[in-house]
Amino acid sequence: MITVPLHHAGHGRTGDKGNRSNISVIAWHPALWPLLVEQITEVAVAQAFAHRRPTRVTRHLLPRLQAMNFVLDEVLDGGVNDSLNLDSHGKALSFLLLDLPLNVPDTLASHLVGLPGAPRPPRP
Repeated sequence: MITVPLHHAGHGRTGDKGNRSNISVIAWHPALWPLLVEQITEVAVAQAFAHRRPTRVTRHLLPRLQAMNFVLDEVLDGGVNDSLNLDSHGKALSFLLLDLPLNVPDTLASHLVGLPGAPRPPRP
């Protein structure tokens, strides 16, 4: 078993609307999807964003895409128009999520990207 930051197993997309942030995590390989479902939970995400004081974290699973979307309420300092802190919006928040630790069995390590000797992420 190895522990790696989540970004070695998946990539992210984000958006924001008002005082709500959406952060999606998409597995780099379908074999990694069950690990994401098991370990990247609403509780884990709420703990990672505790300093932003979300009032609610909701996870939506999209298994056919090997993706999940997290909706974090009240995490954007009132929203883009009300906040002087632009770093708290949009893509900046996905980097915090993608740094969560993920425990990966040795048998799945070959599907990780970005590690020495690992494949490069596919180009969009």
